Amino acid sequence: MKKDILAVLSVLLLLAVVVNGTDVQSIDEYYLTHIDDVTPESETVTISIRCDAVLDHYDQLDPALRSDEFVPPDGVILPPTEYVLREGDTVFDLLDRAVRYNKIQMEYQGSDQNGFGSVYIQGIHYLYEFSCGPYSGWMYRVDGVYPHYGCSSYVLRDGQVVEWVYTCDLGRDVGADWLGGQGK
Repeated sequence: MKKDILAVLSVLLLLAVVVNGTDVQSIDEYYLTHIDDVTPESETVTISIRCDAVLDHYDQLDPALRSDEFVPPDGVILPPTEYVLREGDTVFDLLDRAVRYNKIQMEYQGSDQNGFGSVYIQGIHYLYEFSCGPYSGWMYRVDGVYPHYGCSSYVLRDGQVVEWVYTCDLGRDVGADWLGGQGK
């Protein structure tokens, strides 16, 4: 009986030491704590999130969103920020990591939930498709070019610059001319 009690106490003591000495984190917590580990050897990419176009179409903006809380006065939701590029990272992976790290609200539709076969960004920072008129929504460009495919299909390379921009006119107001080519 004494041996059983000593064995149980020993196991409990060992368990207490292990639990106290172990930093238990979720996968998200682990990745978020290491997001700033940019070293000279790191491959990196830069991301920004802007809604400048809303400032020029403020009269079309949903009245519930007419506040600096949702539309910053300079249109910058996330200034250009450098992140470590991980093997296989897509534009969506980078956006997802950046908004989680910076606690920016985002809602998206998974690639299995739409006919595009790619993740669709429904809203960032409470600005959604149609929040600022019938032709509004989120678009992305990489190195100044608007790709013609979804953000979860675009695999990034070292040094690339990703910009998420909110358009109020199907991209024409942010330099994307879908009929006549591409623009910055």
